[in-house]
Amino acid sequence: MTKARSSIVKDGIEGVYHCISRCVRRAFLCGRDSITNRNFEHRKQWIHQRLMVLADIFLIDVCGYAIMDNHLHVILRNRPDLAANCSDQDIARRWWRLFPKRRNRWRQPEQPTEEELAALLAGQDRATELRQRLASISWFMRCLKEPIARRANAEDQCTGRFWEGRFKSVALLDQAAILTCSAYVDLNPIRAGIAPTPEASAYTSVQERIRARQAGRKRNTIENALVSKQLTGGDSMGIKLRPHDHWLCPLRNEGNRRGYLNIELDDYLELLDWTGRQIVENKKGAVPAHLAPILTRLEVDHEQWLTSSRKFGSMFYRVAGTMSRMAQAAIEASQQWMKGKQAGSMAFLNV
Repeated sequence: MTKARSSIVKDGIEGVYHCISRCVRRAFLCGRDSITNRNFEHRKQWIHQRLMVLADIFLIDVCGYAIMDNHLHVILRNRPDLAANCSDQDIARRWWRLFPKRRNRWRQPEQPTEEELAALLAGQDRATELRQRLASISWFMRCLKEPIARRANAEDQCTGRFWEGRFKSVALLDQAAILTCSAYVDLNPIRAGIAPTPEASAYTSVQERIRARQAGRKRNTIENALVSKQLTGGDSMGIKLRPHDHWLCPLRNEGNRRGYLNIELDDYLELLDWTGRQIVENKKGAVPAHLAPILTRLEVDHEQWLTSSRKFGSMFYRVAGTMSRMAQAAIEASQQWMKGKQAGSMAFLNV
């Protein structure tokens, strides 16, 4: 029997979710259609830009993404703690940016007046309602997909669906599930055979993190050179102090920014690089000795790592995690069991 999404995706309670949306008929509406030879690659940039905008407006962390030719993966973490700390005025400004009443000639939201902000908050419990929406996974996905569908239909001069239904969501219950799902999402282009390495995987969070890491190293080299020469004015030389992946949630805590994985970026990239090579070469190699402890610490069975990072999408249905956490999720959803429990026992350590 079909269960309501609210039994798994619970507004007001922090959680990490793998969200998937497919184009209608699984057609290549975001890439090159081999049948008609039409190219829709530019729509991937639309989705990427929209993700960046929403990450700055919503009280939700974007932990990972992969934009493919006919489907989209996003890993999101809702942040009710951030929502609770926002003032009503901030909530109104965020909502105005999402649905502005006025735009300038470049179609950007105009600055709202105090009267317009007050009108947004008019009505009983209106501020509470907007606060909940800005921390809602469902509203995030709605505001991501609707504008893309309208824009694509306008370009194609047609009407009708662009996406299949709403979106599929899988709750990631623990660090083991989050790590495995993150690798599964970031390695999508490699599994599909359209990219040989993570750094070559266009429109993925891993490529963005790699580029930001490389840019950061170049920036540090230039800054050190400036310091050694007792020079100033780095900004005037075009040094960007804000990393390219600033809108993505960091893997580990960075200053006042909360991470979502207990793993260093370099370790994650090395693990991903090795896994990608096994996928490309179709090998069943053992996880290197220096990487195995990382997986063990996060409760991932390193002997099953390649299988679970390749087939995560088909292994789990509504929740993913160790057997004990999936059993607890079943109780909370008033079910006896959750589909994928056996997969969880194979992929993750049950400690």
